[in-house]
Amino acid sequence: MDTVHYHPEVRSVLVIDDTPFNLTLMSAVLSKHYNVQTASSGQQALDMLQSSPLPDLILLDIMMPAMDGYEVCRRLKADPATASIPVIFLTANVASDDEEKGFELGAVDYITKPIKQRVVLARIRTHLQLKAAADFLEDKAAFLENEVSRRAREIEAIQDVTILAMASLAETRDNETGNHIRRTQFYVRALAERLRSHPRFSGFLNDHTIKLLFKSVPLHDIGKVGIPDRILLKPCKFTPDEFEIMKTHTTLGRDAIITAERRLGIEVEFLTYAKEVAYSHQEKWDGSGYPEGLAGDAIPISARIMAVADVYDALISRRPYKEPWSHDKAVKLIADNRGTHFDPDIADAFIALQDEFFAISQRYADTDADIEEKRRQIEQLQAGS
Repeated sequence: MDTVHYHPEVRSVLVIDDTPFNLTLMSAVLSKHYNVQTASSGQQALDMLQSSPLPDLILLDIMMPAMDGYEVCRRLKADPATASIPVIFLTANVASDDEEKGFELGAVDYITKPIKQRVVLARIRTHLQLKAAADFLEDKAAFLENEVSRRAREIEAIQDVTILAMASLAETRDNETGNHIRRTQFYVRALAERLRSHPRFSGFLNDHTIKLLFKSVPLHDIGKVGIPDRILLKPCKFTPDEFEIMKTHTTLGRDAIITAERRLGIEVEFLTYAKEVAYSHQEKWDGSGYPEGLAGDAIPISARIMAVADVYDALISRRPYKEPWSHDKAVKLIADNRGTHFDPDIADAFIALQDEFFAISQRYADTDADIEEKRRQIEQLQAGS
């Protein structure tokens, strides 16, 4: 490659021609306006483009030995690194078929020989301006795409922080540890992934809804912040009246989320399933649950999935008021309540995934320190009541 009269910040043009006279002529015409690079064969030009700065435009002779201009153009457009460089063919004679072939290969123009200086400069200037405009638009589009992605990540982070903050508020007043929230998130996701191909659930479960379910799970017990400590923290069985009050946590949770949405003035998509889960995860398949006594498919799918995850984790977890059940005993209870407490197909999915559930429970197991910290928090709350 021969570079003639290099000018920093000036556009560059690569001329590819097997005739030395043509290279000299084109260099003389262009060097006053552009940085000119030359190559005497197609292969030489392709080799140089692998290691040298890329030109802004290429002037390419068609009739060359070994590799003609059409083949050079084809290879340039096949390479992502050079595909966007405008190519103008140089030719002594151009038939309509040849011209059509060149445009199909990606050339932007033809210049016939013998060249006319003003024509050459005008054609090059036009296509460099078009290329600059295209580059600007591409850069602008890339910037906007990155900006949209950045804003989306910010919004998603705000959503995550909002949910975790609300969930943490409930956790401070509950017997359960933060790991309960983490475990149930992964239980729900595992069940949803298992069920997404099931005919009953495939219309609902997809990547988007599963992601929203995963985010929503931490708010399933948010309503417990409205339950009096004397009931919420009671270490023994509730009286009938206390249990009725405790049951209101489902309605309190849903209403708290609705109130937040009303203050924002919009319904927030990522809270849709949070409302369902908070309000309906205590419903039972046979209609004996609460708060509405819904049965079967009337119970939202999100709440049915949450019910299995929540019950399993409650059974296997140690609490200040109870010892944990074994994994096998918890699995048996859910299997025995298939079709009564739990949606039978979701219970079947749980049974198929029981080893994965156990692995999740171990990965995010409560430590003795977790239990002790929760006991300390409860004692402080009770002392302040």
